[in-house]
Amino acid sequence: MKRIYSVLVENRSGVLCKVAGLFSRRCFNIDSLAVGETDDPAVSCMTIVSSGDERTIEQIEKQLNKKLDVIKVKTFDESKSISRELMLIKVKYNRNNRRDIMENCDIMKAQIVDMSKNMMIIQICDVPERIHLFIKMLQSISIVEVARTGTLALPKCIDF
Repeated sequence: MKRIYSVLVENRSGVLCKVAGLFSRRCFNIDSLAVGETDDPAVSCMTIVSSGDERTIEQIEKQLNKKLDVIKVKTFDESKSISRELMLIKVKYNRNNRRDIMENCDIMKAQIVDMSKNMMIIQICDVPERIHLFIKMLQSISIVEVARTGTLALPKCIDF
């Protein structure tokens, strides 16, 4: 079972280390971690994706709430949130596979953001599952390098 934790923390040095240490000490796995400043420069938002059984998920939330630097913890599951991940992927190409790469980009709504004589960098922003699919689609081509942001998420808007 996967859970997304949106953790508002004080924006100061050492907070990330303390939160990561909490997961490490208790042998909880972090599937994804993204941290960024909010609209308030004194507050950062950590989006943490973790998995485990119901008890583990509950323990993670309780332990996060005990941390002094943590302002607020919100949890939501994938079905009740909108999540996105950004990936930049550098691939080698040649005359034979260039058209295939461009067609894959069109299908997946990815953009070529940089190009040289035999390499290109492609950007895609989508749900993590489609990011994985895009990587699989490009594995037959020579992938040189991959950079990913980790999952960002917000709960869905609810109309009453």
